[in-house]
Amino acid sequence: MRAPVPARPSGGIMGRYFEEFNTGDVIESPSRVVTAEDIDTFVRLTGDNNRLHTDDAFAQSQGFPRRIAHGALVLSVATGLAWQTGILEDTTRAFRGITDWKFTLPVHPGDAIRIRGTITELKAYPRMKSGAVSIGITAMNDAGQTVCTGSLSMLMAMRPAD
Repeated sequence: MRAPVPARPSGGIMGRYFEEFNTGDVIESPSRVVTAEDIDTFVRLTGDNNRLHTDDAFAQSQGFPRRIAHGALVLSVATGLAWQTGILEDTTRAFRGITDWKFTLPVHPGDAIRIRGTITELKAYPRMKSGAVSIGITAMNDAGQTVCTGSLSMLMAMRPAD
């Protein structure tokens, strides 16, 4: 396995062009705490008010220590963490898809999650002046346990001609 590749810092500095990605490159994100407010907001946005997400007592009756975050919320946070690495900033043309996403452990309010991504596939589209980059994502909690895995595919700009 290759050593993690430091991401360019965000804040006006462009992300990587397609040609700057290599299969096997590893990216790592900062961590982010999933809060009760995040879950409550997600309930309001989506209408998914399953009591596993809204009621600690109900979640406990189902075998969880307290309520859990929606899987789709955790997936959304994971994609945001990929963005926060800086490698996608200003060079992403399109979000192509999500494949093979699996949730392995619940995320509770107060859990911090981070991602580790490995570039798994590259496909150039010269006519479009871009290329597809597939990133295998593992999201981990603050104990280092995997909470979900999957693959994101992005269409990235190629470096402009000089």
